[in-house]
Amino acid sequence: MAPSPHSADPDPDEPQRPFPAPNPHDDLDAYPGLPEEEAVRRAYDHGWQTVRSLPPDAVVTMEYVAGRLNFTVADGRIRRCWLG
Repeated sequence: MAPSPHSADPDPDEPQRPFPAPNPHDDLDAYPGLPEEEAVRRAYDHGWQTVRSLPPDAVVTMEYVAGRLNFTVADGRIRRCWLG
């Protein structure tokens, strides 16, 4: 019987992430002003795992989630963008 692969060993059948860190390398300053639909599409295209859109002054918890990009959206456009 062959030994089972070590959990830290990458799965050869699994595609490798293009970024070494949990968050993609992305220019967050490029998002404000974009229409929400375009910004969400751009975020996923740049490797973000989760995109969260919030209204202005939304109350949110302070937990940090690697791979998540947050937007404040008003009038269908991105007003603010931040990690986690």
